[in-house]
Amino acid sequence: MQHIAFGRRAKPSQTAREYVKRERRATSADRRDGERRTMEVPVVLDRRVTGDRRRVQRRVVRKAGATVHPVAAANDQDIAVYRTDYNFGTPPHLKKKKDELLDAILDVIDLAEFGRLPKDEVRTEVINVIVEVLRSKNVLVSGNEQRQLVDMLVNEVVGFGPLEPLLADPSISDILVNGPDKVWVEIGGQLNLTDVKFDSNKHLMNVIQRIVTRVNRHIDESSPLVDARLPDGSRINVIIPPLAVQGPSVSIRKFVERETTLEQLAAKGTMSPDMAVLLKTIARCRLNVLISGGTGTGKTTMLNAMSHHISPRERIVTIEDTAELQLHQPNLVSLESRPANTEQRGLITIGDLLVNALRMRPDRILVGEVRGAEAAEMLQAMNTGHDGSIGTIHANTARDAVMRFENMICMNPKYTMGRVTRQQIMSALDIVVHLSRMHDGKRRVMSIAEVVGLEDDVVLMQDIYRFEATEEDEDGNIGGEFRPTGVRPHFYDRIRHFKLDSDEQRTLDYIRRAA
Repeated sequence: MQHIAFGRRAKPSQTAREYVKRERRATSADRRDGERRTMEVPVVLDRRVTGDRRRVQRRVVRKAGATVHPVAAANDQDIAVYRTDYNFGTPPHLKKKKDELLDAILDVIDLAEFGRLPKDEVRTEVINVIVEVLRSKNVLVSGNEQRQLVDMLVNEVVGFGPLEPLLADPSISDILVNGPDKVWVEIGGQLNLTDVKFDSNKHLMNVIQRIVTRVNRHIDESSPLVDARLPDGSRINVIIPPLAVQGPSVSIRKFVERETTLEQLAAKGTMSPDMAVLLKTIARCRLNVLISGGTGTGKTTMLNAMSHHISPRERIVTIEDTAELQLHQPNLVSLESRPANTEQRGLITIGDLLVNALRMRPDRILVGEVRGAEAAEMLQAMNTGHDGSIGTIHANTARDAVMRFENMICMNPKYTMGRVTRQQIMSALDIVVHLSRMHDGKRRVMSIAEVVGLEDDVVLMQDIYRFEATEEDEDGNIGGEFRPTGVRPHFYDRIRHFKLDSDEQRTLDYIRRAA
């Protein structure tokens, strides 16, 4: 009988050893030919054990927007390693020159004075200093390298350091920094590890201090959390030790300047064209809407797209933690909450702004995110003649969104769980639009549900549209279809007095006829 020593790695087979050698040779040739820097991402493998022999099935994970190549691990472990062509970091031969020049530049310039100058003037001054430093040190660089050095030094002196190339790339929607040596970005709905690295925790903290100072915030061990908006509109969240165990962490949700319409979302596959027409009708005909979904599912984008169909004659008040909504209606007031200062004074919450908004003669109130006791004020607004109000909420499904909405309402001591509160929710809320980002990276409207009544203390809902997934193809894309459920919307009688265009009337008739 053969004894198996547990905890010891089995010797790779001849086939496995040949594969490793072949992949190493291919990798070396690629580096020689393309001169590409690579990063390595571990991928979990499917393992099948037969007797005392382990056979490892390797699978290639496709990443959106990147060329993925299988590379054998250097220590022959049973973990496949993949490299992707996302090169944002500093080339090693330039990094050394940049560090030398940076020390020399910091000796001859006043950072406080530079911080008050426009970026173009700073760039001109830095170029002049670089030329002098290069001449004094007899350093020879090409014109292309000189331009790269200027960009890097300007970023280090007055910019956001290694994060500047990521902030400038329009294909990146999120930047996630997990310590000085791990910077992830979201491209096409998929997270990818980049080759961007900070020199140390001190270097990362210097960039963080520069960021939070620019937005008039403060961060240190006594106040280790900051949530703010960058000058370009991007949202940033910073958390540092002692709360962040593995080092400072930065999360940036980039601001998208381009406007997104319902038609564009339908063209991307987020919903069907008929669903886009239905949501246009819902927004135009002043129905109260709650947009639900997880983080990064596109709730704010959906709110923006629906707001385009609000009449320019209506007075709109938007309320957000950090201003992200892009509305261009002529009668618009945008409000933003304010955190407490270092003395724990000056706090203005979304609930405070909602109470004040009711005194501003609004036709509609749009809330960027309902997350606490301010849900009671949102409910009050919907129930006091402010039809057409829209808010977003985090939830897993449309029904969970209504349950969370009730729980947050009851955080206010004036409300209690029970039939009375649910009766008010049923009277106030008309539609719940639920979005999801599926594992193929695509954002979809999973359902458009209608709140139809109350029975035995349960809020009744019915789906008007829902997404039904069918199968996943070889590239990991999920197939499916947006289907009407065939129910007659209860809000149809409420919007009959609106002048519906031909597409809106056709869509409503199609929903009523669908089986």
